Amino acid sequence: MGETAAVRSTGLVPSPLFLLLLAITVAGGALAGMQEGPVRTGGIVLLVLGGWAVSLCLHEFGHALLAYRGGDRSVRAKGYLTLDIRRYTRPCVLAGAAAAAARGGWYPAAGGAVWINPGALRSRGVESAVSLAGPLTNLAIGVALVATVATDALPTRLATGLSYLALVQVLAFVINILPVPGLDGFGAMEPYLSSQPHRFAAAVRPFAPMALFAIIISVPVAAAALFGITGAVFGAIGGDLGAADAGVSEFLFWR
Repeated sequence: MGETAAVRSTGLVPSPLFLLLLAITVAGGALAGMQEGPVRTGGIVLLVLGGWAVSLCLHEFGHALLAYRGGDRSVRAKGYLTLDIRRYTRPCVLAGAAAAAARGGWYPAAGGAVWINPGALRSRGVESAVSLAGPLTNLAIGVALVATVATDALPTRLATGLSYLALVQVLAFVINILPVPGLDGFGAMEPYLSSQPHRFAAAVRPFAPMALFAIIISVPVAAAALFGITGAVFGAIGGDLGAADAGVSEFLFWR
């Protein structure tokens, strides 16, 4: 009883909403694994959307946990250690992400964010690690999903759904690791920059990610480069692009 109270006092207890998202993801996987009936396609939709929401929580939790351990105790009071998706993003952002997914694209989605106090962190190395924790969490999830599919013990449609979800994780990793102000890749570099780049980054940070997404959407060469890198990383961790493409087709069954 005392141990439970101590755990709760740290704010490390997953929120009921996160557990619900996790349950939806698992239920989607179970439905996707059915060999007969139309519910299997709906299962892939639940699996991918639910899995994406769960990974968003884990991404932001990764930032917050490293910040907490690195000296920023404020993240506990802000609820960032609860895995509650409402602490990381707003309903309008989630709706935009769902709409983007329905069109077959994930990159316009802004995702979530946690506000870290850099001044409370112990060192520049810790500050860089906090920035990298989020995208590395996506990569770790992608690797775990690819390894699960590689067991060849799963029904075909479940394997394709998990492959697509793994590809989404790799895409999130590639985008977030870019050295663009406002993204985690730049955040990892920022502690080591001089004052002038800092001032420039502060000026463009509110607009740079959206400008990047606009370029990706409107410039075919940029989109091809992004997805080319994503495919290369996906292949490097053992992912099957053919299975992921099949998962995309199942997910976008209305197209």
